[in-house]
Amino acid sequence: METRLLIKKNGEWSNVSYIWNKDQDEAFLSIAGKTIPTKFINNNGELKDVRYRVPNINQCKECHQVNKTITPIGPKARNLNVDYAYGDETMNQLEKWHKLGWIDSEYPIKSMVDWADQNANLDDRARSYLDINCGHCHIEGGSADTSGLYLDFNESRKINLGFYKKPIATGRASNNLKYSIVPGNPEESILLYRMQSLDPGIMMPESGRALEHSEAIQLVSKWIKNL
Repeated sequence: METRLLIKKNGEWSNVSYIWNKDQDEAFLSIAGKTIPTKFINNNGELKDVRYRVPNINQCKECHQVNKTITPIGPKARNLNVDYAYGDETMNQLEKWHKLGWIDSEYPIKSMVDWADQNANLDDRARSYLDINCGHCHIEGGSADTSGLYLDFNESRKINLGFYKKPIATGRASNNLKYSIVPGNPEESILLYRMQSLDPGIMMPESGRALEHSEAIQLVSKWIKNL
């Protein structure tokens, strides 16, 4: 339906989106974005209707902006610290790049885990999910900086992770709950409430979502319950 690009020009990143036509043979630059009704079959074989939203050029900045500067958010060392099968050898990707002189060596690096891996540590799974889906805004210098809720994988301060942290200017989005996360009580945690909501004025993330992510809700609920 769309292709999004981050293009670096003269040392600065710019964001653009292209919307594909029905024949899938040409895409057109989109400044204003577009809502596209579509359907898909989920992992349970169920047909789902969804209003897919192509972001406008300003909405991209909601996630891809740190310290008021557009930036890529995916290529982090902790996401790249895995073995990769090169043509001549299988080697840790970061070690390979260091061997080639592309990067400096900085070890050890704590790696993210696959949040859906049932065999992985529960805390690592939940923290990895929150980093990937929330941490690019909920980080110092990010779009949600003023909330004081930082969900970056490397964050260690419990209050900034939301433990017994009072919300800042959330209004009705708090559902009259007192804290972002209440360890042991997911039903009393604002973070989970906003993940569950489909109300545009309450739900998180604010853009790019029209469905609830049931598997993630179960994961985060279990994580909070076990804190």
